[in-house]
Amino acid sequence: MLPVDYDDVIQACNTVYQHLQPTLLNEWPLLTQRLGFRYLLKHENHQPTGAFKVRGGINLASRLSEEQGRRGIIGCTTGNHGQSLAYAARQFGINCTLVMPEKNNPGKKQAMLALGAELIEHGKDFDEAKVFCEKLVEERGLRYVHSANEPDLIAGVGTMAKEIFDQEQAPDALLVPIGLGSGICGAAIVAAKRSPGTEVIGVQSAGAPAVTESFKTGKIVEYASLDTIAEGLATRAPATMTLQIMRQLVSDLVLVTDDEIKQAMAWILETTHNLAEPAGAAATAAAWKLRDKLKGKTVVGILSGGNCDLQLLSSMNYG
Repeated sequence: MLPVDYDDVIQACNTVYQHLQPTLLNEWPLLTQRLGFRYLLKHENHQPTGAFKVRGGINLASRLSEEQGRRGIIGCTTGNHGQSLAYAARQFGINCTLVMPEKNNPGKKQAMLALGAELIEHGKDFDEAKVFCEKLVEERGLRYVHSANEPDLIAGVGTMAKEIFDQEQAPDALLVPIGLGSGICGAAIVAAKRSPGTEVIGVQSAGAPAVTESFKTGKIVEYASLDTIAEGLATRAPATMTLQIMRQLVSDLVLVTDDEIKQAMAWILETTHNLAEPAGAAATAAAWKLRDKLKGKTVVGILSGGNCDLQLLSSMNYG
């Protein structure tokens, strides 16, 4: 039995839509033309935090006990999970502490501070920051919100997929970026109920392939270091809950390179006039990589976030 089901997603809708509006699902003709098949983007970059995770933060915060809300919450983040928690905490009057890696996306850092979170920078990457965060949980007595192993987060972000299937009833494939997998798990749970014939395909960075290798080998694979521009995909080890769900419901996982991600970012900006962060462009990078397999099909790609580091953006060649 899975820790989250479709009924949990439907229940989450009651809370999520008190605070958020459904986001755009749109086919951009120039992008469809370039890929060679009907391709729609789900624009989670239009969320008030610029990323899909805010859905889960709202749902989880609404379900905290009175005692947990009084003590406050803490989480580890590279940015989008943190913005989600900070935004939700502000909505519900809860104190929020966030631990993020040093030298992380400065725009995401400033956004979390602006939302009122206490921010602590520690470690070279997400996994080092996570170890430090978990030490603080005991010291401060806060409610720890893991970025993946949380049923209420998964149910909340599942509302994104419900919106997709409400509008496009039976796409052939759904491409979803993976950091630790809350987004793809929510999508796969909804797809299994609403359109079992839809292939749910996860996308990871080739420079951070731990979840993909764990999924394919059936063993837990961990990495000592990472090499990717996509901080939203930069995790060195899988999460137990989401990996369990993926193994049961997800069709396949594919890896994309940083160059393929940059190309997809450029195409999205050129053809839709939307800014995608690297993780947000990963689905479109995978759509190009799988274009022969997907020819003649209807495909939805999740543009999971638009919080792009301006320094990275200025260094890219869009010619």
